[in-house]
Amino acid sequence: MTAQYAAAERHAPDPLVARTVKVSDPGDLVACLPHPEVVAWLRGGEGLVGWGEAARLTLPAGADRFAAGQAWLRELFEAAVVTDEVGLPGTGPVAFGSFTFDPARGGSVLVVPAAVLGRQDGQAWMTTISGGAGAGLATASTPVTAPAEVRWSDGSQTAPQWQNAVAAAVARIRAGELRKVVLTRDLHAVASAPLDMRLLLARLTARHPGSYTFACAGLTGATPELLVRRVGQEVSSLVLAGTVARGGTPAEDEALSAALLASAKDAEEHRYAVDSVREALGPLCERLELAAEPELLRLPDVQHLATPVHGTLAGDASALALAAALHPTAAVCGTPTPTALELIRELEGMDRGRYTGPVGWVDGRGNGEWGIALRCGEIAGPRARIFAGGGIVAGSDPAAELAEAQAKFRPMRLALES
Repeated sequence: MTAQYAAAERHAPDPLVARTVKVSDPGDLVACLPHPEVVAWLRGGEGLVGWGEAARLTLPAGADRFAAGQAWLRELFEAAVVTDEVGLPGTGPVAFGSFTFDPARGGSVLVVPAAVLGRQDGQAWMTTISGGAGAGLATASTPVTAPAEVRWSDGSQTAPQWQNAVAAAVARIRAGELRKVVLTRDLHAVASAPLDMRLLLARLTARHPGSYTFACAGLTGATPELLVRRVGQEVSSLVLAGTVARGGTPAEDEALSAALLASAKDAEEHRYAVDSVREALGPLCERLELAAEPELLRLPDVQHLATPVHGTLAGDASALALAAALHPTAAVCGTPTPTALELIRELEGMDRGRYTGPVGWVDGRGNGEWGIALRCGEIAGPRARIFAGGGIVAGSDPAAELAEAQAKFRPMRLALES
């Protein structure tokens, strides 16, 4: 047991007792959640939602936070008494997690819910763990409420201050200190009533069905970026880097798409992200295939350069272990990583928390899906803190980077406001 693990705040019965049974299609998974304290991982109407708490681990700062979390889960899952009538990825005991971007920051969380409702490929199931409360399939037992008003304010930096930080980063890149760095802005919101996570999830899933909508320990959002998926020995990822807004008309949209595909600046940014994923996954796979050229991923507010990745594992690394090996990619940190991380600490002037860290789930067989926590916010009562940013390279323009960040704020702003 590492020192970090020993110092972690943890709660769990010993042992866990998990039972998974088939259920009829529950319909809208979010509508089945009985109260606002939830976990979720959803895409296209399928995935997992959970509530209650059978076990929880909050990790302190440290580069070994992933290893500590894996050790804790291994103990829990190996000792668990499991009855699984379904046998799909996401059945049996499941942990949801959200990790800090920066190893120097504490607050990474793993949660094993007391109840999990799942649907995948036409099959639905219910898992109860350690007899947790709220295991029924009833709709919400407390009403979902929406605040009448949301007031916004700047976070750690105003827009002009953030543009100055971008300009400083460009100068350091052109001086040869590094090749890319990813800088983040934050905004603060105060609502007229406590924010209900179910309302935010419902709005995000409706508006972004192609993204991965998530909730874990107060962090919620709809990320387009799949860090890693593991199903048996098969592994996949989706690398995103290089961004432009959507156009107001079809013609404008096509022009923006063409400009993105032709952009040397965005191609450079994307190449660094692809290289970092190849370098992390390559040693863990007996086969790894990456598309030779990026494709276009269109989302409601922005469009990205995207490279799909597929591979076959050489060993038995769990989905969480794969996420740990990949984090941080150049898509959210920069390159070279140590230099980029130090520049982020210097120029951002804030703690990102779990923004741009891995978020997702892993089951007792090591299957799971982990995304990068993007297009998201931290929710606490009536308060929210949302994040957006972009990759900075030698050809970056501070005004264009600010416009890109503002476009990336839109999913969470709309979820909070309407």
